[in-house]
Amino acid sequence: MERAVLDRVTEPREDVPFGVYVHWPFCLSKCPYCDFNSHVRHVAVEQDRFARAFATEIATTAERIGRRTVSTIFFGGGTPSLMKPETVGAVLDAIARHWTVAPNAEISLEANPTSVEAERFRGFRTAGVNRVSLGVQALDDDSLKALGRLHTAAEAMAAVGTARKIFDRYSFDLIYARPGQGVAAWASELRRAIAEAAEHLSLYQLTIEPDTPFEALERAGKLAVPGDTVARHLFDITQEVCAAAGLPAYEVSNHARPGAECRHNLVYWRYGEYAGIGPGAHGRLLDAAGGRFATATEKRPEAWLANVEDHGHGLVVDEAVTRPEQADEFLLMGLRLTEGIDPKRFEKIAGRPLDPARIADLMSYGFVETMPNGRLRVTRSGFPVLDAVVADLAA
Repeated sequence: MERAVLDRVTEPREDVPFGVYVHWPFCLSKCPYCDFNSHVRHVAVEQDRFARAFATEIATTAERIGRRTVSTIFFGGGTPSLMKPETVGAVLDAIARHWTVAPNAEISLEANPTSVEAERFRGFRTAGVNRVSLGVQALDDDSLKALGRLHTAAEAMAAVGTARKIFDRYSFDLIYARPGQGVAAWASELRRAIAEAAEHLSLYQLTIEPDTPFEALERAGKLAVPGDTVARHLFDITQEVCAAAGLPAYEVSNHARPGAECRHNLVYWRYGEYAGIGPGAHGRLLDAAGGRFATATEKRPEAWLANVEDHGHGLVVDEAVTRPEQADEFLLMGLRLTEGIDPKRFEKIAGRPLDPARIADLMSYGFVETMPNGRLRVTRSGFPVLDAVVADLAA
């Protein structure tokens, strides 16, 4: 730990946006593809008690890092739309007590598009939420059933319509490369989605995550996702259809009209500072000297709750991030963006420049390119092999 502290980087804090991530860990059911920190409870969750614990952890974090101007707040999960609007309001009040919330702060909440949760949207808007992200995932009932979703396509579109009436900004997610999905069918589904999406879509390729029911089904030969060639065609058609409709990719899986990007996620991808509040939340915090610390909280909701009530926080990880680690994280996050990275910022963080020979080699394969403003970015051809590109540049 001492060596890590000595390796810290000083970076002017006023140049680093600050976001707050709040994790609500509960779901009505566990989707078979999901490896997020989500939990099903068959008894009512003590929301008042959790709200108090969120407020306590916010206060402890604020005492540690001092005043900040919050530019973004994001309620993720789990299923945050299972929170009462009063719970959301209490958390936002706690954030405002300890930090300055910017007048134009983006305050997002993830929601499942069931009719019951859609009815809460007006309450969330009153509480202060100004952007919702809906987990639609598919636009046909057979696919939704296969994905373990509890809503129908009609309910999803009704929830999108409700969001459109209440919030100025909304987004929804779809999953592609589903079992048996072809390119033409996905292109048609995507065009239907764009017709409903005002400004933003998150489009994720289905991956089989370890220790999920989908992994067990795949091992048993009962689940087959499209192979690499079809998956690449699906990725390419995604880029083409969205760009033609005015929603180009700004990140490998996210598409938006210019100016409508999710500002909270940009805090992550641009390597800003963010506090992680709630069970299983991760953060990256700066100290007074500009040193960066990685934090993570206890994943189990009830254990997190007990720790916060006993100690004021649920931290289980609180480690200084060394310069090499920061450099790797900066590349891993920043190269996901179509705007790419500033090589000068990498050099400042890493204490060394990027290797020109490695850049030239990747350029020869068409995987990266330099822009007129000097930024380095991954090309469309490079995105499908992004992990390899990042590993090569980081070496």
